[in-house]
Amino acid sequence: MPRVLHYEPPRRREHQLLLFRSRLRYVLLLFLLLGTALLARLIYLQLFLHDHYRTLSWDNRVRVLPIAPRRGLIYSADGEILAENRVLYDLNIVPEHAPNLDHLITRLRRWITVSDEDVARFQAHRRRAPPFQAITLRTSLDDRERAAFAVNQHLFPGAEVIARLGRHYPQGSAFAHILGYVGRGDALGVPERLERQHHLAHSYVGSLGVERSREQTLHGRMGYQQVEVNARGRIVRILERSPPQAGADVQLAINASLQRAAWEALTDRRGAIVALDVRNGDVLAAVSSPSYDPNAFVGGIDTRYYQGLLDAPDAPLFNRFLSGEYPPGSTLKPFWGWLALHHGVRHFDTTLHCPGQLTVNRHVFRDWKEHGQTGLRKAIVESCDVYFYQLALDMGIERLHAGLSLFGFGGRSGVETGAERPGLVPSREWKQRARGGTWLPGESVLLGIGQGYVLITPMQLARATAALANGGVLLRPRLVRQAGEQQEPVQRQRIIESGDEHLPYILAAMHGVVTHGTARASGAGAAYEFAGKTGTAQRVALPADGQQEPLAEELRDHALFIAFAPLPVPEIALAIIVENGGSGSAVAAPIARALLDHYLLRGRT
Repeated sequence: MPRVLHYEPPRRREHQLLLFRSRLRYVLLLFLLLGTALLARLIYLQLFLHDHYRTLSWDNRVRVLPIAPRRGLIYSADGEILAENRVLYDLNIVPEHAPNLDHLITRLRRWITVSDEDVARFQAHRRRAPPFQAITLRTSLDDRERAAFAVNQHLFPGAEVIARLGRHYPQGSAFAHILGYVGRGDALGVPERLERQHHLAHSYVGSLGVERSREQTLHGRMGYQQVEVNARGRIVRILERSPPQAGADVQLAINASLQRAAWEALTDRRGAIVALDVRNGDVLAAVSSPSYDPNAFVGGIDTRYYQGLLDAPDAPLFNRFLSGEYPPGSTLKPFWGWLALHHGVRHFDTTLHCPGQLTVNRHVFRDWKEHGQTGLRKAIVESCDVYFYQLALDMGIERLHAGLSLFGFGGRSGVETGAERPGLVPSREWKQRARGGTWLPGESVLLGIGQGYVLITPMQLARATAALANGGVLLRPRLVRQAGEQQEPVQRQRIIESGDEHLPYILAAMHGVVTHGTARASGAGAAYEFAGKTGTAQRVALPADGQQEPLAEELRDHALFIAFAPLPVPEIALAIIVENGGSGSAVAAPIARALLDHYLLRGRT
């Protein structure tokens, strides 16, 4: 069959050619636009985003690793080291060098104490870290564990013992509430790029006490090193290194010998002792009992041990000398006496009869004995309650509130460490706001003997006592004498006019307390003259006979005593509170005498 050739008219062929050429122009235009856009993008990246992507590339290749500085030391005023750095040994594991991690940890446990908590912490860190990075399994190995590891090291592939500087508190529990402790945390004042990898520096920061309040001084300045890493994050080489700057030392005002004596005096008791230098406000001793061992917190505390501290009924973590709020009892009577003389409510020769009780609005307020005809001096020496019941009624709540506030009660003392509580000085406004009622005369009566709503801290009580002893100057307690090269200033506020005629009368009455008054047993045979005032803060209302022997210990009275010595020019003031100790004269006053003997007769800073 013959082949038939398809005939296409010339006009149709010309139309198809024009259509093809038109499509080709559109395609070429599209390619031109895409090429122009790509070229523009390349120009934009090179000219305008060059620095940004160069930085990203640099960050992928170069890392900045922090280097922790040596922490500054803390000394007492008499030169003893209270917080030092010593070499500690940690057990680390490099996961990629350990063929079988579970088997390795099981084998290590035969020779080294490794808790389940240690293992859980290790596994958590391992999941976030590259396999070539060393991860700590146990901190602070003892000598026996280090020796066992050294002898059997061939059995532990991938494990190594690394030395580091760690905090140590050689005085243990006696200084814990002053010093606080250190734990892992973000360092202060380091660049942002260092903070992101701060855990690599194994840096520790202060938590509580002087360790926290003087963190910037003690910590020093963080160093760093720039390192080049490969795609897997391994360090290839060190590009630049800036060494750390060691922290500065801190010297406290604490007299270490007196602090230990105060700590031993409260052994097996709950309470607080504060000793101040009446001349400059130096905190010579500050004890809260019971306490805890701050060394247990260095490097991470065991969870069960920490929970035990939290659950302990005696609350060893609670700072009693700063945060403990107590009724002051009769220790307020010298302050009431001066205020009454100052305001003209009482005179030196004013007396009243004490029958052993006072009735106000049909409510009977009892005294501990019948004192007979009593003036202000005798009322302080013998601690006559009836005299101060009536004095408080005559003063009125407005002057009572203002007078306690004048001596620093109801406000923080300003000492730099710890979560200080302000205590409570009640007023009409406070009663209306807090209790929704008006102030009653009976509440003034109770305030006259340091009972009722009023609450003070041991630091406040010592500060106010020092103001009596030094002639009317309220001092800010100074715990730190010197931080680095900086000397801490003395801060004074005169609250009683110099040469006040009433103050010597009050001091003489307080001297009588320890010579022939309620604390005469503690004052007997002293090689120096001193003054004081006993206090017994009632915890629960007692029957008319005043017997409290059947009461449970936690319901017994608090024992208090304030003192200053030597006379006539005092140097040291004391405030002592023994929780549920009973009588201030029988329990707290002997402690004060022992501490004054220690300080005045065995040498001072």
